[in-house]
Amino acid sequence: MTTMTRTQLAERIRNAAYLEGDFTLRSGRKSSFYIDKYLFETQPEILAEIARRMAEKVDDQTSRIAGAELGGVAIAAATSLVTGLPFLIVRNARKDYGTAKPYEGAMEHADRILLVEDVATTGGQVIEAARMLTQAGAEIQRIVAVVDRGQGASENVTTAGFIFESLLNADDLRLPGS
Repeated sequence: MTTMTRTQLAERIRNAAYLEGDFTLRSGRKSSFYIDKYLFETQPEILAEIARRMAEKVDDQTSRIAGAELGGVAIAAATSLVTGLPFLIVRNARKDYGTAKPYEGAMEHADRILLVEDVATTGGQVIEAARMLTQAGAEIQRIVAVVDRGQGASENVTTAGFIFESLLNADDLRLPGS
């Protein structure tokens, strides 16, 4: 597969997953646009490019990739394949059977983790995931979203004590004049 420019990636995501209308987001906020993450995450060429770009965020200290269920899992798995690093699946809710762990996969104390996110609005879910991993003994190197909607995620994640980056923002996906 050939690599895409940032503009090409934005165009591919826009064409696959950018919707306009009246939507209620996970945060409860209303929005005139929606980025249907599953429509872009399930496209092999787009997912491969996202994973390649996420892999660029890994340094020689990174020991694991993590993604919160459900949307972050495909991105974490794809990034794991590119980097050769193991990944974790962070649960939205702790299961009450088996090991009752809040994450799946092996984690070592003091792991340095790249936490990946699909679409960040307020950052609430990824902050919860980062805090849980930190409480379990990991260090979150940074949180990287595919798309920052520009509605507080960056500020909230930073205020929570984590580094936040995104590959794209909502303006990258909007058509001119929309």
